[in-house]
Amino acid sequence: MNNIILVGMPSCGKSTLGRMLAKELGYDFIDTDEVIIRQNGCPLRDILDAQGVDGFIRVEEASVCTVTAENTVIATGGSVVYSEKAMAHLKAQGKVVYLNLSFDEMERRLGDLHARGVAIAPGSTLQDLYDERTPLYEKYADITVNIVNGNSVRQSLQNLLGQL
Repeated sequence: MNNIILVGMPSCGKSTLGRMLAKELGYDFIDTDEVIIRQNGCPLRDILDAQGVDGFIRVEEASVCTVTAENTVIATGGSVVYSEKAMAHLKAQGKVVYLNLSFDEMERRLGDLHARGVAIAPGSTLQDLYDERTPLYEKYADITVNIVNGNSVRQSLQNLLGQL
């Protein structure tokens, strides 16, 4: 399969860069967070509130495993890397690109974790989340693209295209 699957921390640019990359390549675009919302009929935050982080990860896995595509850029939710099954499904469909963003820049961009529906365990800090997920993104990545602080979205897109 010739898809490009974007993974990374919340606010790293998966959806924004994904849409731009798809347009540049003439590909379709899928945001798996939108798939989850459509299939479950409610916002991510509601699923997290009702089912907790573990329940959300099960819901995310089930939704992601329904996604099949060709010539598509797929932007994933930041927590997709917690599911080996979901990641195996995605890797079978294309190249996994890790959009690596520094902790400081992620923290600056992120805003309200609760409102965004970020899957973070109660009592965990943003630093805990970053430290926990980073090795998982690295494990699954075929390509790592560093999102440089201060670069424009266009510059980040050019960097991503260069890596591909």
